[in-house]
Amino acid sequence: MLDTSPAHRPLPDAVGVGYKSQHFSDLLHAPGPVRWLEIHAENYMGDGGRPLAQLRSLAETFAISVHGVGLSIGGETPLDPDHLARLKHLVAWVNPASFSEHLAWSTHGAEFMNDLLPLPYTNATLARVAAHVSQVQDTLGRQMLLENPSSYLAFAESTWSETDFLAELTQRTGCGLLLDVNNVFISATNLGYSPQSYIDAYPLAAVGEIHVGGHDEDQDDHGAPLLIDSHGCEAADPVWDLLDYALAKTGPRPVLIEWDNDVPDWATLRLEAQRGADALVHLAAL
Repeated sequence: MLDTSPAHRPLPDAVGVGYKSQHFSDLLHAPGPVRWLEIHAENYMGDGGRPLAQLRSLAETFAISVHGVGLSIGGETPLDPDHLARLKHLVAWVNPASFSEHLAWSTHGAEFMNDLLPLPYTNATLARVAAHVSQVQDTLGRQMLLENPSSYLAFAESTWSETDFLAELTQRTGCGLLLDVNNVFISATNLGYSPQSYIDAYPLAAVGEIHVGGHDEDQDDHGAPLLIDSHGCEAADPVWDLLDYALAKTGPRPVLIEWDNDVPDWATLRLEAQRGADALVHLAAL
């Protein structure tokens, strides 16, 4: 039977940040409200070196979440056994509080793309993704969280809504969910639906973690707004509002600030983290 209990300290219902090495000293000496850290698995699959030494030191103070970006859970081909073996080794060593991946694909045959690409929500896709999620969980010996994507188009062949698709995955595999409210806002804007209605339909009981991040604003060929998931700036006010809306329904959850590109100095990132912490404080006061 799958062990869904935390293997390490659980992620606290507090704010975390995506770890960047330039913030190592600041995190140890002036973390502010930050109580947990997320690392990208693929950055820590080597043997030894400074990244692993820093991670070992940080893990003495902070709960750690491992976030994968390269498994290609939604890919049509089998999961890469070498990648999965390296991931298993990393997770066994770090013993993190949480492991998560994306509902997306990024491989085709031997080719790997630096994008998290969307999927049609069909019965065939559901069976394939469920099999891959179960394979990952069986290999790691723990529950994983699956993150909702940011979307720029919808597939005509989809027969499931995204929220129903995710709910069915949790039922079939026992996985949890990572709710990215920035992705919700991006998809809702690009595809023309209400982000609050998406949250209302989301299987919130399965949410183990919430992400907040920044996006870029553009226009499509018809002049309509087009939002791009960039993780390179502060989160927009409507995204923070959507976080408040989601938290009011889920109750306290671990909230991560994602800022992966054009990474700011620690003072700027800590202010963003404080805004996440304030959202949790506000929720507790309701």
